[in-house]
Amino acid sequence: MTPPSPRTGLVVGKFWPPHRGHQLLIETAAAQVTELLVLVYSNPDSETMPAPVRAQWLRELYRGDELPDGPRIGSTPLRIFSLTAEADEVPPDAADDDTQRGFVRQWLARQGLAVDVVFSSEAYGPGFAAHLGVAHVSVDAARGQVPVSGTLVRANPAAYARYLHPLVAAQLGVVPPAEVPRVVFLGAESSGKSTLCAALAEACGTVWVPEYGRTLHEQKNGNLDFEDLLYIARRHAELEDEAAAQSHGVLFCDTNAATTALYSYYYFHRCDPALRAMAAVCGQRYAHTFVCAPTVPFEQDGWRGPEALRSFQHGMILMQLDHFNIPYTLVEGTVAERVAQVQNVVGAGAYPGGLHPPIQLL
Repeated sequence: MTPPSPRTGLVVGKFWPPHRGHQLLIETAAAQVTELLVLVYSNPDSETMPAPVRAQWLRELYRGDELPDGPRIGSTPLRIFSLTAEADEVPPDAADDDTQRGFVRQWLARQGLAVDVVFSSEAYGPGFAAHLGVAHVSVDAARGQVPVSGTLVRANPAAYARYLHPLVAAQLGVVPPAEVPRVVFLGAESSGKSTLCAALAEACGTVWVPEYGRTLHEQKNGNLDFEDLLYIARRHAELEDEAAAQSHGVLFCDTNAATTALYSYYYFHRCDPALRAMAAVCGQRYAHTFVCAPTVPFEQDGWRGPEALRSFQHGMILMQLDHFNIPYTLVEGTVAERVAQVQNVVGAGAYPGGLHPPIQLL
């Protein structure tokens, strides 16, 4: 059988902000082409989240473990472009169809880019594709699979947070609703977080989410890049969402984006604004926060810093929680004692907003 000829797809839009409907469009398109071009623009544009920022969010949503590879979906590379009125002479949004179509055709020609198929979820799609002389594929034009639009999200981000990726939702100061309550455990290196999460998950007959930063750190032999820190927070949030579907009554999480932000400052003396935003909503994302006291014997496994850092890390975590006004419970003692302490707090629902019904730990 002759393999299909390479095809380049095209998706254009405001992506203001990117939502699950946009992701459905992009992912459906990527599954049918060998390369996908995504153009992000609007005129007038957002002052707080302009096209270059929105395009970067999309790149971050589809980057993998290896940063040099660039964004991709499966084996399909994504080339994501942000266009501006100043640099690219983007026509006003209110311009007629012929003006909009002509602009894209001319922009593609100036860049030396050719496309074979246009994917869209809008009524303009067929005429746009015909103007370019290429095929058209409609994706969920009726909004049956993902009933949302950028206009709706801009008007009320909290009401439509369920249709936003956690990374994007955080930039708007909201958190997608959780299927089950999430309980997060923070602490310095070798403070017993993963051991406690595993013990609680077994006791409750549920699942837990390991610290993804540790996973990537080992995969890259300890050579993390600055850009990896935002990626770690994004992947950890996605892994939490995936695990939530397998959990029973509660989901235990080892570490959160706030701690990842701390490590960004520790290693690189700076933090990506998108990661800072993810850190800032951690108080909303988790039903309760526990901090493991660094009183268990220190275990140097070759990936951790020196034991002397534990006290400093512990203090920084507590300072950050106070800064974000996130209530927390300190747990100490043996694993069994810590499990009992968590049971006393979570099992009784004894914190603002409690769980309904309260979780009963075994």
